[in-house]
Amino acid sequence: MIEPDTAPQPGPRPLPPAAFPGSAPSTIGQTPVAAAPARDPYLLYLGRLGSADSRRTMRICLDHITRMLTGDRLDDAAITGQGQPWHHLRYEHTAWIREQIDQMDWSPAYRNKHLAGLRGVLKEAWKLGLLSTDDHQRAVALAPFTGHREPAGQHIPDTVIGALIAACDADRSPAGAPTGAGLRDAAVIAVLDACGLRRAELVALQYADYDRARRLLTVIGKGDKQRRIPVNTFAARRLEAWLARRGTHRGPLFPRLTRGGAVRTTPDGRPWQMNPQAVRDILAKRTEQAATAPVRPHDLRRTFISNLLPQADAIMTARLAGHASPSTTLRYDVRPDEEARDAVERLRVPTAAPLLPDPPG
Repeated sequence: MIEPDTAPQPGPRPLPPAAFPGSAPSTIGQTPVAAAPARDPYLLYLGRLGSADSRRTMRICLDHITRMLTGDRLDDAAITGQGQPWHHLRYEHTAWIREQIDQMDWSPAYRNKHLAGLRGVLKEAWKLGLLSTDDHQRAVALAPFTGHREPAGQHIPDTVIGALIAACDADRSPAGAPTGAGLRDAAVIAVLDACGLRRAELVALQYADYDRARRLLTVIGKGDKQRRIPVNTFAARRLEAWLARRGTHRGPLFPRLTRGGAVRTTPDGRPWQMNPQAVRDILAKRTEQAATAPVRPHDLRRTFISNLLPQADAIMTARLAGHASPSTTLRYDVRPDEEARDAVERLRVPTAAPLLPDPPG
């Protein structure tokens, strides 16, 4: 007789054949037959996300869930959620998925991203009429994961920022003049440090988005939300040096460059926009030249938020960072432990003295 505590845990029940209109039968666990994009909850959900970074993150989460259901390795890129019969998932399946996620060595926030992706796909299936209201509500009735982890990333000291800028300044032509790449990269690093932009926001900036007279950047962030960010003197000086080389023509504020440092253009003559990966590549190149530890673009965003919080309230900081909620902004605080220790040391010091006796009644 098998003792209760050693009984095998059942997996989700076998899923019935898929019912995508016009597709052959398919089940999760078999090679899916691709559904038309307009009828695929997976593609519809990813398509309505507001940024390429969000789509990439949630695609990874949904593909993880698919591989849990198929029994494949989580890193098997051949297995994706596209074309899978998501509308056949019921509460017993989603509860089992949550149990599998709970066993992963992931932060609570990352686990909850997987649940958010699962809920999003099932909502699309419901909106397509592939999932009944009752089945949808039961399937997404999953408790969120709780817990807290210290913020990821690192605080970048001013000395490292200075070393990265100096590496850009050292990029010279044989005649000793600053190169286009050196001027552009210095401006990119200065804007990331002084304005806290996401990679996708930075590469999407157009020349017209920078008000040179008022020193303001107009940024389109996640969810197609627009915000204006003041540019401090440090970043404005680097931007002006770059614009003196770039020129005032329309197009990306930070375009791709040729090997000779000229602006690279598309076949129709327009400046060629960088992709977000190019920002990471710029930092990788300049950190190697400056002999510093690796610096990621999001480290500069976290540093901007951490430096701004002591100077402004959380609501102002959230607005400049493009966060919908100040609670999100506070999770970006990566100020070093030394600052917390200094703050504690500045607290009042009680005087060691016995209490005076109460005066006689």
